[in-house]
Amino acid sequence: MTAEPDLLERVRHALTERNPREVPMFGGVSFMVDERMVAACRRDQELLLRIDPTDSERLLREPGAHPVLMGAGRTMGAGWIAVRAAALEGDGLAAWLAHALAFHDSGQRAG
Repeated sequence: MTAEPDLLERVRHALTERNPREVPMFGGVSFMVDERMVAACRRDQELLLRIDPTDSERLLREPGAHPVLMGAGRTMGAGWIAVRAAALEGDGLAAWLAHALAFHDSGQRAG
């Protein structure tokens, strides 16, 4: 059995068809599609996602998901979610990226 490839490489591969631009941001590398952030790979192998704010409560109940913290106990609010590495294994990455890409494709903006 081989180890999972690094999250950054896996996200690059998953978003290849979207022609993303990589930008250092949020303590890692953010992926911009059409100049809007979709996801960010953090150094701790967590994935930060920009999602539909109306889906936040539901998605935060999923295993491995938690609010994005920016500083001491301050969250970025609805529309931003972080997912721990364990929840991104196997098909988990594609499932989580699908939420961010659906929001991106809707043309809405997160708060």
